[in-house]
Amino acid sequence: MRDLATVYRNFDQETLDREYNARDTVPELDPFIGEYARLSAEARENLDCHLDISFGLGVEETLDIFPAGQKSSVFVFIHGGYWRMLSKKESSFMASNFVSQGVATVAVNYTLRPHATLDEIVAEVRRCIAWLYQNGSDYGVDPNRIYVGGSSAGGHLTGVVVADGWQEEFGVPADVVKGGVMLSGLMDMEPVQLCFVNDWLNADKAMAARNSPQNFIPENGCPLVISYGGLETNEFKRQSEDFATAWRAKGGSADCFETSHCHHFDIPLELCQPESVLAAKVFDMIRQTA
Repeated sequence: MRDLATVYRNFDQETLDREYNARDTVPELDPFIGEYARLSAEARENLDCHLDISFGLGVEETLDIFPAGQKSSVFVFIHGGYWRMLSKKESSFMASNFVSQGVATVAVNYTLRPHATLDEIVAEVRRCIAWLYQNGSDYGVDPNRIYVGGSSAGGHLTGVVVADGWQEEFGVPADVVKGGVMLSGLMDMEPVQLCFVNDWLNADKAMAARNSPQNFIPENGCPLVISYGGLETNEFKRQSEDFATAWRAKGGSADCFETSHCHHFDIPLELCQPESVLAAKVFDMIRQTA
């Protein structure tokens, strides 16, 4: 007999698992992963780029930089994949669009589960931002104009670098990130830790809490652009809306909106389209704060 016990909010286990099962919201996942990879390969072939640059001691701690002239703003993209799949090789699909707008692009690689804990993954992406701040000028990047974005788990990892409380340890200023872009981000890790995702994430309650961006919102934080697909589950939508509300309550600016025609896996591709509402809002944020 089905267990109807409440696990989180008003959800039983089956319902909570369904809310966080983005894969089941599309008939096939491979076409979207293939598009990420195709467009990223085109960027590496057609744009000036510096590939496989190490930013840490771990073998997976590498990044690709696509310059856009000297002392340019830079958009750092952190891929999703529920912390266990994808890489930077599928994560520079927006580079052509951003470089054409004078914004350098960085695609980040990090160690995946089960080879790193969530704590270690979070430390890696923070180390990447610190490395870029300290070394990006060698590649034409203005260290005072760093913007970070990501989708799904990458939205979560964007959240942990715009969050408060880590910068001093990594030797960077509190405002090292000048703006964030979260697409379908997982900002409160409590329900993630309670659903099927934890089968591979293997986080306990304390680990989920200390890696929840929702718990570390700074006063007067950097501007954010937050979006989610209209075809996503309600929990992905709620996570974005709740984080935007909490960010604004602390004095930060958060432009949060639904991209109605998109689902969980095609919303990142809106960053490739110069005429898309999402890309336009991101470029506006960069211009207004650069």
